[in-house]
Amino acid sequence: MSESSTDTVPPGGVDYLAEESAPRFRELKRKHRGFVFPMSIAFLVWYFAYVLLSSFAPEFMAQRGSGDITVGLVLGLGQFVTTFGITMWYVWYANHRLDPISAEIREDLERQEASA
Repeated sequence: MSESSTDTVPPGGVDYLAEESAPRFRELKRKHRGFVFPMSIAFLVWYFAYVLLSSFAPEFMAQRGSGDITVGLVLGLGQFVTTFGITMWYVWYANHRLDPISAEIREDLERQEASA
């Protein structure tokens, strides 16, 4: 049988499979997953806690805090605040931790492609 097309570098191209196994790329994936997975789990726990409380503890969710403001309303609005907070935190994290590594990888790949 002939060699698979995924095992060879295209003429004048970059070996992206080799780059994927490079230490810098693995570090980038590790840092990305190290933020995304725990944050996703934390948010899902928070979200399902809200859903379960609204389903199985309506008396608790109906408790009034101030005027017509209930615990359920505060927790529901907290879902939106949490979403925006996580988004802003991820943007900061990506700008400071992920983007410098990805810029190095991109520059290296562009140099390899230009020299080929």
